[in-house]
Amino acid sequence: MTVNTPLCFRGKKILAPMVRVGTLPMRLLALDYGADIVYCEELIDIKMLQCKRVINGKYSISFVNIQVLETVDFVAPNERVVFRTCERERHRVVFQMGSADAERALAVAKLVESDVAGIDINMGCPKEYSTKASMGAALLSDPDKIESILTTLVKGICKPVTCKIRILPSVEDTVNLVKRIEKTGIAAIAVHGRKKEERPQHPVHCDVIKAISEAVSIPVIANGGSHDFIKEYTDIETFQKATAASSVMIARAAMWNPSIFRKEGLFPLKEVMQDYIKYAVRYDNHYTNTKYCLCQMLREQLETTQGKKLHAAQSTQEICEVFEMADFYEKTTAGFEAKKTSLETETQDEDDQMEDPDVIKMAVRFDKREYPPQITPKMYLLEWCRKEKHPQPVYETVQRPLDRLFCSVVTVAEQKYRSTLWDKSKKLAEQAAAIVCLRTLGVPEGKLSEGENHLINKRKREDQERLNNRDHGEDLAEPSHKKANFIEETSDMNVPQM
Repeated sequence: MTVNTPLCFRGKKILAPMVRVGTLPMRLLALDYGADIVYCEELIDIKMLQCKRVINGKYSISFVNIQVLETVDFVAPNERVVFRTCERERHRVVFQMGSADAERALAVAKLVESDVAGIDINMGCPKEYSTKASMGAALLSDPDKIESILTTLVKGICKPVTCKIRILPSVEDTVNLVKRIEKTGIAAIAVHGRKKEERPQHPVHCDVIKAISEAVSIPVIANGGSHDFIKEYTDIETFQKATAASSVMIARAAMWNPSIFRKEGLFPLKEVMQDYIKYAVRYDNHYTNTKYCLCQMLREQLETTQGKKLHAAQSTQEICEVFEMADFYEKTTAGFEAKKTSLETETQDEDDQMEDPDVIKMAVRFDKREYPPQITPKMYLLEWCRKEKHPQPVYETVQRPLDRLFCSVVTVAEQKYRSTLWDKSKKLAEQAAAIVCLRTLGVPEGKLSEGENHLINKRKREDQERLNNRDHGEDLAEPSHKKANFIEETSDMNVPQM
């Protein structure tokens, strides 16, 4: 596929992918200070595939919603934000994933492709949590799998694909692997100049990175120079020359002070930390992640009074107080609240447009914990309609663009019913509408608190009857509760947008 992005990997200074560090506040701060490209922290393919892409929605994250933040979030089923990004970095952020499966990697790449500038596969992490799943540095011993993953990505998406590796025991083996990787069509390769068993205190092997740079035509990004080379901006060029690389990727030196990317020199650490906190508050970063990154910056100052206060902080507000930013926190959160109120007013205006005097309304929600297993109000309503010889209920469900929530109107015997509360799934909205109808009619809805459940008893009788007939070699028509389930399943199709 043709790459339709201006992202280039030559002559660049790049923020390396770092677990827990490479979240949105750090990436934006690195861009502010002069980084050309920023990599997010490694995110595992299986976890990403469980996520829902949410833009301008109202997943409850602290007191702020996503439209207030102006972000795109990838949210796990437990409503935890796994990856957050924004327009400011869209053309300069590379999404790094951990994967050992080509098809899963492609599925994740397609999920995030429109929100990032490139996709990277981690092939260098030596940590057990990565290697035991055949990811990270474990891939280095499986060139066929490397080739499969990278080729699938290059052919399957429009954004540039890169990978990050560590060096092998011999220079020859490393160069041969990189040449094979080059043939997959990737846009660049980042090389951490250490073997998988080596740690930061071991010298970085500039000679091996140089041999790779001279052996391939794609850009080579040198990584691993923080300990031996990079203490200030001018050192970045020194490392680049020593490795003959196209670009330099910085990890720990940037983690300690992201203003390492400033041509004019490092900012004082206090100023850097305050700049970081501003982004953490602005983008509602979880306070535990904010605290972790600030602790990495403080390093030897963690035993100071300020360091101890930071360690004790249990909220973003307390972190702001430690760094004399309480006024900033109050002003920013007040702005969020004002914008949120405005959005809620806008939402209410949309609700008002849905008002129909002929629709009977109640403020109800469906809570499956209040019902027996596999028994729902929709099933009770369907049974009631059959008993009364009415046409089966008809559900009309809409989704509100502002927050992606759903509302359903059910029509029974030419009368419409709906809940005034919006739900986060179509199924929940339809169940709520059914409850409104049943309660209006004074008909049981199947709750556990209602005592004997005639629908369950009916199921038992039907199941027993089927068993008896089968014993006699006869076949019985589908029981009504299976038909009801089928109707519920098929009613989930064709959701109109408001």
